[in-house]
Parts: sequence; C-alpha cells; structure tokens
Amino acid sequence: MHPNKKIKLLIVDDSIIFREVLKKGISSDSGIEVVATAEDPFDARDKIIRYKPDVMTCDVEMPKMNGIEFIRRLIPQYPLPVIMVTTLSDTVFDAMKAGAVDFVVKPDARSVKDVENFVYEMIQKVKIAAAAKVLPSTPDITQKISGYGITNSDGIIAIGASTGGTEAVFHILKCLPVNIPGVVIVQHIPPVFSRMFAERMDTSTQLTVKEAKNGDHVKNGCVYIAPGDMHMKIKRIGSRYKIECFDGEKVNGHRPSVDVLFDSVAKNAGPNALGIILTGMGYDGAKGLLNMRKAGAYTIGQDESSCVVYGMPKVAYNIGAVEKQSTLRQIPILISSWAKEQK
Repeated sequence: MHPNKKIKLLIVDDSIIFREVLKKGISSDSGIEVVATAEDPFDARDKIIRYKPDVMTCDVEMPKMNGIEFIRRLIPQYPLPVIMVTTLSDTVFDAMKAGAVDFVVKPDARSVKDVENFVYEMIQKVKIAAAAKVLPSTPDITQKISGYGITNSDGIIAIGASTGGTEAVFHILKCLPVNIPGVVIVQHIPPVFSRMFAERMDTSTQLTVKEAKNGDHVKNGCVYIAPGDMHMKIKRIGSRYKIECFDGEKVNGHRPSVDVLFDSVAKNAGPNALGIILTGMGYDGAKGLLNMRKAGAYTIGQDESSCVVYGMPKVAYNIGAVEKQSTLRQIPILISSWAKEQK
C-alpha cells in the first residue's frame, strides 16, 4: 500500500451505538478512512463489493450469522484482513483459525478511558492489518513427529510471536512429540487470553501446555506461555530452568516482550537453547535472538512466504540473528533435528 494512501476500513457490528463510537474514534486518525459500516454479515458482504475496503473489523457475536462463520465463508472469496472484536471468550481462536489476522477485546462502554484505549489499540491494529497477508486456511492435517528417547534436560526451546502467531504456534506445537525439551513462549496477547490460549493448546496437542507462573520449573514435554501483561524470563538453577514472571515497563512497546525472554535464555542456556522468531509486526525479539545466537544457540526465523506479517522475523534476519530461515511447515522438522542432537 502507498504510504500516503489512506487505509479504507469497513466496520461490522450489530450495535449502531458501537459502530458510531468506533467510526468517530478511528476517523480521528488521518491515515484511516472509514468508508462504510455494516450491521450484519449480509450488509457487510454488499459493502465489501461496493467499497472494496483494505481492512474490516468484525464483531464475533452478531445476528443472522456469527462473525466466525462469516469470515470462514468470506476469506476464500475475498482475502481481506479482518480484525475480530470480541468479549472474553476463547471462540476468538476459532476466528483466527478461520483466517482473521488479529483481535481486540470489547471495552467497558461505561468507562471513557477503556473506550479511548480500545480505539487507540484498534487504530494500531488496523494499520498492522493493512500490511498483513491473509493466508489461505490449511486443512487440519497434523504432521506429528515421532519421539526420540530421553532428551538432555539442559535443552530449552524459546519462541516469540505476535500478529498471526497463535495459529503459527499451534501448527508447531501440534507436530511435536511428548518428550520434546521444555518450551517457553512469548506471544503478544491480552491478559486472560494467554490462559485461554494455553488451555486450548493443552487440549489440542500432545504436550502439556499452561500459562506460566512465577516459580515454574521447565520440564520436558511441557510448554509455558507468558501471561498477558507480564514479562517472562528464565533463570538457571543447577541443571534446571526456573521461570520468573514479573511486572515492569514495556519493552519495545510490549509486555510480555520477546526480547526479555530471549535475553534470559541467551544468558542462562547459551548453546543448549533453540530460539525461534515467528510472524509479527515490529522488531521485538530480534536483538534477543541475536544474543542467543552469539551465545551459541541455534536460531530459526519464519520466512516471508508463510508469515501473516513479515516484521519481527525480517528484522531478526537482517541483523544476522537468524541461522536458518524456514517455512512454518518445516519448523517442527528443524526442531526435531535439533532435539535429537541434544540427547
């Protein structure tokens, strides 16, 4: 998209009040033009054809057809970046699976500050979505990798992701065997949803997946997802790794920050670590991954073709932090090869 061209936005929500509040708030940004609003998916379909928006926001819960079913039908015909607007429900992950690129939590309409923060967040995410790639939904075929005996307890895998990352992380985890070295993940995600995401991965993969808690010890076959709005790092205690979750200033505009995790892995695990940077806007994690590589870790960056947003992996690649660039489909195979060498 031309840098001086306004992003054309379509807002879809069954509440006229919410549509108008969102339209007024987003229109305050000179880089975005709300070309239309729609009250339901059928109204939205007609306006997509008429106005050809660059990005669409869509409520999950709507009459006639819910937002998830709408984008499931829409994306194959109109590969339009969609940001879902949701309440505190894990159904939003179904929307991500259907092809949405991101989501935002509905504000408390009684709180002016909450609404203002929501509008600000939505403006930022619309701009990110405008640069996102809408990837075709892939069949749910799991390429599971067989186990390979007891792995070295010193081994640890660190993953960082942002926009498009929930589906990318799921693709990787569902392929891994139960005896994989412990995995620590920072996914840029709001509070509460980190727990929902962990619970969903726990029931959908062979691994034990949980939202990390301060004091957790990293174990083989277990995955620890950083809590939304808290940083996460590891500390070495003997031959084991202990997780520390803590508050603090945002780093690179994020809390949790991928750099905070990667820096701690570089310091505490060195050559026993594997670092992976996945799809996402910005540069969080690039310097941390470079520090991991300098400390002797094996590092992987997702390639442009399989990224929803080729931002974080691109920066990491450009500064020399990525030892191996790979498609998302190949990353579990690379993890397996690395893990076998850790025995």
